[in-house]
Amino acid sequence: MIARHWKGWTKPDDADAYEKLLKGKVLPDLRKDVDYQGGYVLRRNAANETEFVVVNFFTSLQAVRRFAGDNYEIAVFEPEAELLLSRKEPTAAHYEVRVSAMEK
Repeated sequence: MIARHWKGWTKPDDADAYEKLLKGKVLPDLRKDVDYQGGYVLRRNAANETEFVVVNFFTSLQAVRRFAGDNYEIAVFEPEAELLLSRKEPTAAHYEVRVSAMEK
């Protein structure tokens, strides 16, 4: 399994709208892909900005390429997200999942 990790930031006033976009559009669209294995959206509020860490899991690097394209390290954004994010990492990092605390 591959974990795709990315970070972005919003102004505090845009944080709820960005989270709503992730919950209402981005994640449901990802769930339609059989090779998508789930993910996490982490949020940290600060005085001047809100940080989001997004980690999505895919069955393979080939599945990531189908999602993000051949240049899969480039971050992928919905047009609505571009309006809400005040800054963002231009690339996503990819990790091979070797151990999961979720496994029993």
